[in-house]
Amino acid sequence: MQRTNIYLTDEQRAALAARAAAERTSAAELVRRLIDQALLGPNDDLTDDLAAIEASFGVLRENDLDIDVDRADGQRGLHLRRISQL
Repeated sequence: MQRTNIYLTDEQRAALAARAAAERTSAAELVRRLIDQALLGPNDDLTDDLAAIEASFGVLRENDLDIDVDRADGQRGLHLRRISQL
């Protein structure tokens, strides 16, 4: 891997920083991914899909979402109640 310097506008730098923070990755890693997508096309590699799924775990825990779930609907309700106890 080699170091490369680029010039970004203030808006580009802010957008890059915000997206990198949202994806919990470095700006450099995000730039590499975006360049790969632009130059090589979308990556159908299962590894990238699994990494995205892994990165998404726990995201909702950080937000104070008040979701009211009706769990009184038969077998599905029993299953959801069991899961909520984990």
